[in-house]
Formats: sequence, C-alpha cells, structure tokens
Amino acid sequence: MPENRAEAVPTGHTVIQSYLKVLDNSPGVYRMLDPQSRVLYVGKARALRRRVSSYAKPAGHDPRIARMIRETASMMFLTTRTETEALLLEQNLIKQLKPRYNVLLRDDKSFPNILVSAEHPFPQIKKHRGAKKEKGGYFGPFASAGAVNRTLNQLQKAFLLRNCSDATFDSRTRPCLLYQIKRCSAPCVGYISEQDYAASVKDAERFLSGNSTKIQETLAGEMAAASEAMEFERAAALRDRIRALTNVQSAQGINPKGVTEADVIALHMEGGQACVQVFFIRANQNWGNRDFYPRVSGAEAPEVLEAFIGQFYSTKDPPRQLLLSHGIENDDLMAEALSEKLGRKVEILVPQRGEKMELVAGAARNARESLARKMAETATQSKLLAGLAAAFNLDAPPKRIEVYDNSHIQGSNAVGGMIVAGPDGLMKSQYRKFNIRGTDITPGDDFGMMKEVLTRRFQRLLKEDPDRESEAWPDLLLIDGGGGQISAVAEIMGDLGVDDIPFIGIAKGIDRNAGKEEFHRIGTRPFALRHNDPVLYFIQRLRDEAHRFAIGAHRQKRAKGVSATPLDDVPGVGSTRKRALLGHFGSAKAVARAGLSDLKAVDGISDAMAETIYDFFHER
Repeated sequence: MPENRAEAVPTGHTVIQSYLKVLDNSPGVYRMLDPQSRVLYVGKARALRRRVSSYAKPAGHDPRIARMIRETASMMFLTTRTETEALLLEQNLIKQLKPRYNVLLRDDKSFPNILVSAEHPFPQIKKHRGAKKEKGGYFGPFASAGAVNRTLNQLQKAFLLRNCSDATFDSRTRPCLLYQIKRCSAPCVGYISEQDYAASVKDAERFLSGNSTKIQETLAGEMAAASEAMEFERAAALRDRIRALTNVQSAQGINPKGVTEADVIALHMEGGQACVQVFFIRANQNWGNRDFYPRVSGAEAPEVLEAFIGQFYSTKDPPRQLLLSHGIENDDLMAEALSEKLGRKVEILVPQRGEKMELVAGAARNARESLARKMAETATQSKLLAGLAAAFNLDAPPKRIEVYDNSHIQGSNAVGGMIVAGPDGLMKSQYRKFNIRGTDITPGDDFGMMKEVLTRRFQRLLKEDPDRESEAWPDLLLIDGGGGQISAVAEIMGDLGVDDIPFIGIAKGIDRNAGKEEFHRIGTRPFALRHNDPVLYFIQRLRDEAHRFAIGAHRQKRAKGVSATPLDDVPGVGSTRKRALLGHFGSAKAVARAGLSDLKAVDGISDAMAETIYDFFHER
C-alpha cells in the first residue's frame, strides 16, 4: 500500500490550488503539465495569481477545461514585464511545444512576395520567399506561388523587365527568347537605356503599390499618340501592355476601393473542426487567399481566432488592418503586440456594414465551403485507411503512412524520397528528401540506397523521440519494391531495433502494369487486391506521389550539379565575386588558368583573395 501511494501522482484542482500561495499578480505565462511532465496547456495572464485561481475551483468549467484540470499534476510559471510580452511568449511556446489542449496552427509556411531588386543598374523582378535579406522593393504577400507566377507573367508583358539572374545577364552577348516574344526589353545587350529601364521599373513598382489607373491612362495616351503618328507597331506593343495590366487586375478578382492594406480573416467551426480563411488585400488589390485548419481542441471561436492570429503573425509582418469575422477576447492587447512588431499602428476590426463587412462575408463563405469539402475528404480518407488496415491485417487504421522511393540515373545524383499521408490526406510539410551520401554504395544499388535512407530516418527518430511520444513515428511503411527489397528493409529495421512497425512492398506485378501490383510482407506469400478495389487506387496514388517527389528531388540535384562550377568550392568566393570573375574571364576554366596578376586585376578581388583563388586551382 505505501508503495502504491508513493507511485500515485496527485492531479487536479487541489494541485493547482497549492501554487496560489507562491504567486503574485504579475503578468506572465503558465504551463500545465501531466504526471509525465508533458505540457498539456500554455496560457498567458494579465495577473498570474488571479488566472490560476480560476483553475483551482472544483466546478464551473466547460468539459475541455475540466478534463485538462483533472490531468494536471504540476505547473510552471514565467513572469514578464508586460502582458504584451506574455502574449508573444505564449504563442511562441504553443508553436514550439504543441500542447494537447491549445489551439494550434498546423500549416505555417511562409508566403511568396515579388521582389524588385536594387543591387543592379538594371533591376531584376522575381519571386521571393523567406527572409527579406536582399535589397529591393518587396510586394506581397501573395497567397500562393501560382498567384505570384501569374502576376509576374503579366508584369513581364506590361513592363518588359528582366527575370534572369545577374550572372546570366552579365554573360549575354545577344538577346534571349524573352525579348523575341516581347517579355523583356533586352537591357543585357543595350537595347534600352538605363534611364528608360528605370522608368519602367518605377511604373511596375507604382502598379504593385496600387497606382494602376494612372499608369494605364499614361499608356493609353502614348498608344493614341503612336497611332496618330502612324507608328502602328509601337501602338500595338502599348496595347498589349495595357491588356496585360488589365489581365492582372481581372485575375485578382475583388479589388476593394476603400481597403488599401488588410488581411481579411474569417472563421467557420462545425463538428469540432475549424477553417480559417485569409484574404490578402494590398494596394487595393486582392492578392489571393489561403485556408487553414487549426487544431481547436474544443475551444470556442474567440479563443480559436485569437490563437490563430498570434501564431500566424509570429513569423510574418502584419498589415495595417485585420478585418475579422468574430471578435477576440484581447483585441486591444493583440493590436498593441502587432503594432510593436510592425512599428506602426495595426487596427483589429469586426466590420458590421459597408465594403469591409462584404469582404469578411465573402471570406466567411469561403471558410464554410472549404470546411465542408475538407470534412467530406476526411470521411473518405478515414474509409480508405480503415480499408487499408483490413486488407493488410493491421491492428488499427494507420495515422501516419510513410512511403519511400529512390531516383537516380545509373547511380548518379541519387536521391531518396519520403512522402507522408494520414487522416487528413497528404502531409506535404512532412515530406523529406535524402541526398545519398554513402561512398561504399555501388551506383544503381537500390538496396544500399534504401538502407541509407531508412537508417538515417529512424536513427534520427530514435535520437529525438526514443519514447515514441510524438506523432512523427509512422504506423506503416510502404516501400517501392518486391520481396528482395522487403527482406533488406526487415534486416535494416532489425539492426535498428525497430521491429514493431509493419512495412509492405509494392511490386509492379505481371507485365509491370498498373492494377496488377503485388504486395509483399515478411512471412506471407505475395498477394494482390482486386483491380477495382478503392484501397488499390489509394496505394497507387501514394506510390505515384512518392515517385513524383523523388524524381523532382533528383532533377533539382542534377540541375544544380549541371550549373555548378569549380568556383563554388573556392573559400571566400560568393555570388558577387563569382559574378565578377566570370564577367572578367568568361568561364570558370579561364579563371582556373589565369595568372596571379590577372586575378588581381579583377574588380572586387583583393590581392589576398586573388592568391587564395590562384592557390586553390594550382595546388589542385
């Protein structure tokens, strides 16, 4: 009996109550932990003692909070100077720890922008994603790469700006195809002056900033003048530019007149699931929308929306206005936190009438329709996973399936690919590629490649999560291959001590035709599914997606290898010095043959760097 009492860890409101005597009413962040010290919930408080005392009451909680209190065995606290700091810290900890009872934004990728570079006399216009380190004008965010590409395509037609890299620009001796099809003014070979090109750049930046009407009026006036002067070719070119600008505007859909810069954020909740729809309005133009499906854990709409906003803007700059479908609990605090981040005032509004309300209503309609589609897809996916479990005698429908494939050409540029699927479909943020590093692998040895991929994958899992508490561990492995591949996988997994994860080999079958696949498992004879079985189609889609991903990774690696030069390996030679050397000598081979005095004559290459480059090639 004493041993049992010692092992039993007390939980519940009495545990929480014991912390009240050591707390004051400072602002801060608290964490609730279970008996295994796993974080159940992260919260922020304007006054820690007051907030924690609300959890110490034995009754009066909704089912979600009551369940969380019953599981709480200990708490952790961190005080902050202000409640704003507490809010920011809370959202960072939620993203890092992923507690079970918090609202969690699961898809938080960066959004692409359009960049007009500023480090070249003839600026380049291009798509940019990630940190804004390069000098230039950034315009965005756009909801997707497709939205950026469509806009860039039309902007090229309208303003004839280059999209080639600086190295390509410096090496051109005659105009490329883009000049021939009237999408570039060929500044690389002097077909346009620096002054005229700068004017086109300024027009493009004005258009991306929302001043499109004036630009179109100016172009229309120039077209009329060219037509009167009987310069019909120039008039036709100007007509095409006006049409391209019109196409950009029409592709952007709703372009609000009274909203210059805002994110329209609408939430729809149904059946314990939620969809948040975000429309990006910049420069009075709609630059696309994206839907998100946060994990809500039983929370109400105000809490879901507040958590979404806090996590969404933790890595992104907010706009001047947020137009919301629902009010949030701490709108003044959130506005203050976002204003500090942006360095200027950010408003949070729940519009009740006018154009802003119509924008929110449109976003809410999209959220409702997107969630309905998502729930239908999830129901279908659940049936397929249950069918998969039945077909292969699994203990339960898998929550995480990992599919592996390799791609190479006669062993060169070998890459392994892993895709992931689960109850919500393909989990693209979980995809991984493995550049094959093994020097002892014979070119084309698929067994050796698979061994390296699986070893690296599961050694990392064992290191990061040896107790298998996270969702990163798979329930099923699908391998592209037959009996030999499966025997190799069994040996690999046995060596790693991971022998309780089922794996299945997918062989092409008779005549290597789709629909005649054979499935291989250790200890059983190969078997097939009937040709019209939905589970068979599901497995085929997974295998094809793995194949597509592996081939794409292989092509990227091969393209990178083709474009690489020996200069890439010279210590201290980055893109700027590489460009200067290639511009001076014409090729990497000529740089390798150059004398020390010739290297010192290159602009931007110091005497010390010239000696480094010379020694690199001549010592080799």
